[in-house]
Amino acid sequence: MKRDVYLEDKPLELALADYLDHLSAVGALQPGPGEVIPVEEGLGRVTAAPVFAKASSPHYHAAAMDGVAVRSADTLGASDATPKQLSLGRYALVVDTGDPLPPDCDTVIMIEDVHFIDEHTFEITAGAVPWQHVRVIGEDVVATEMIVPANHRLRPVDLGGILAGGVTAVAVHPRPRVALCPTGTELVEPGAALKPGDIVEYNSRVLGALVAEWGGVPVRLPITADNYEDLKKTLRRALDECDVVLFNAGSSAGREDYTAHLIGELGRVVTHGVAIKPAKPVILGEVNGKPVAGIPGYPVSAVLAADLFVKPVLYSKLGSVPPVPQKINVVMSRKIVSSLGSEEFIRVKLGRVGGKYIATPIARGAGLIMSMVRADGMLRVPRLSEGFNAGQEAPVELMRPLEEVQETTVVIGSHDIALDVLANQMRQKFPQAALSSAHVGSLGGLSALKRGEAHCAGTHLLDEETGDYNISYIKRLLSDRPVVLVNLVYREQGFIVAPGNPLGINGVEDLRAKNIPFVNRQRGAGTRILFDFKLKQQGISPDEINGYERDEYTHMAVAAAVASGSAGAGMGIRAAALALGLDFVPVVEERYDLCIPVEFYDTPYISRVLAVIAEPAFQAEVRALGGYDLRDCGRIMYDGRVK
Repeated sequence: MKRDVYLEDKPLELALADYLDHLSAVGALQPGPGEVIPVEEGLGRVTAAPVFAKASSPHYHAAAMDGVAVRSADTLGASDATPKQLSLGRYALVVDTGDPLPPDCDTVIMIEDVHFIDEHTFEITAGAVPWQHVRVIGEDVVATEMIVPANHRLRPVDLGGILAGGVTAVAVHPRPRVALCPTGTELVEPGAALKPGDIVEYNSRVLGALVAEWGGVPVRLPITADNYEDLKKTLRRALDECDVVLFNAGSSAGREDYTAHLIGELGRVVTHGVAIKPAKPVILGEVNGKPVAGIPGYPVSAVLAADLFVKPVLYSKLGSVPPVPQKINVVMSRKIVSSLGSEEFIRVKLGRVGGKYIATPIARGAGLIMSMVRADGMLRVPRLSEGFNAGQEAPVELMRPLEEVQETTVVIGSHDIALDVLANQMRQKFPQAALSSAHVGSLGGLSALKRGEAHCAGTHLLDEETGDYNISYIKRLLSDRPVVLVNLVYREQGFIVAPGNPLGINGVEDLRAKNIPFVNRQRGAGTRILFDFKLKQQGISPDEINGYERDEYTHMAVAAAVASGSAGAGMGIRAAALALGLDFVPVVEERYDLCIPVEFYDTPYISRVLAVIAEPAFQAEVRALGGYDLRDCGRIMYDGRVK
């Protein structure tokens, strides 16, 4: 089968407008015929017609208080000076809240304002006006009154209002059925035994959850291999069964990317290629009057494309519009470079530090689903911009509630697995709070503190002259900003190697002598500084290390490189090696501290951290990781508050 390769570069706004205009012209955005459902099942559904009250509520004059129902005229002249006595009977009856008002009465005197002289006689000291403490007919809902309009998404209170109006069934738009078609010979179902080349198919589950969140009904079809005729059968089945079709993967121009040609053969491709990053090769089409979209297989691209192009389609088919994401202005923690010509969407971590919101970019790869899990917000870099400078302000769309962002402790600096334990246990002890850690290395963390962009920094910087950790660096780099150093852990640093250490690595000299592929940490990381120190001790130049310039941002990433066989060794902590079943060659025990600016030390951001690290449960969980000693955990190692 001949493939047509055509990728456009259409601006996002134009691509979306063209697509919605085309779908509207062919009637593909119209909601389906309304369906009638019980009101109790209506939560989150969208009304297909206005709902009018069949009955008034209340449908009788009702006592609004416990007391005595009387005629208001009989109370005239009552005062403290001239109390008035009334007798129970036809024109004065004891009532409870909600009771029908007796026919000859027009007001209720609260029981607190009634003084009974005997069983039948009572005294009042104030007159009552007509309809006092009475819920009149239709006070809440009047028969024939519109309760909710058409195209209204029903909330819990709406259900109560509709039932109060005597209505028990409501007409709603049908939920659009969305076919999710995972494609690719390499895909396997979750839980299957994995072999090299297999990719777990989880995108359709993520997309299905989004579809349900937006009001649609996800219909997941079986995985279809990269075969044109099989893909055509899948598309035809999807069109028969559903209102919207979403093909995942095969949207680019590779030799097994057939989606664009397939849509073009059976219908029309409105756009193939949008000037966005990620998700550029998205396909926006229509077949038989139904929206058909092809989105890239990388998970970040898939989620972004669905949010930008499928979400508005579903809302339109429900007679509604997508909610506008909440935005806040943030300050960039570091420079962000972007290429001209494409609008780039960058996931960021957020926190409020010193009265301003700080955004730190997360890894930008389109294949990193965890970048979406960890993200607090989405930064849009305009198509004609080359990015943002450190310290520059920009709007960010929130992906978590603002209240949660405001209660987040921002830790920027060196990576350690103990921080993950800390984040989890802090959330358990303080459910309203969170901890966000960005891994930029020890020096990067101290720089973030200097710029006022973090509440604390993880650091393990070795002073080659004194053999001490961290203090000389903070005195030099943070001389104008008093800080407190609190120890978190002592940890073993060394070489992470394959099980059994088959390459016989015992030190840096073996890396050079055996030309072993090495994976390094990024510049500014304390682990890299330690490695450089060991090279210097042995008189070895970095140029003599195979892979010195290959770097990763976390100990777990280093361990993963060794576990995969792409590197023979990497320097990291013992806990990372143990986590992936690798061996470890110890080099040094180092001190890992939290560096805390004095102005934050007594704030909840830090007090919560200190409370958690003092917990026996936290310390036990960290020890269980292996390679840690917590003999000074929580101890102040340097106090900038003391002059």
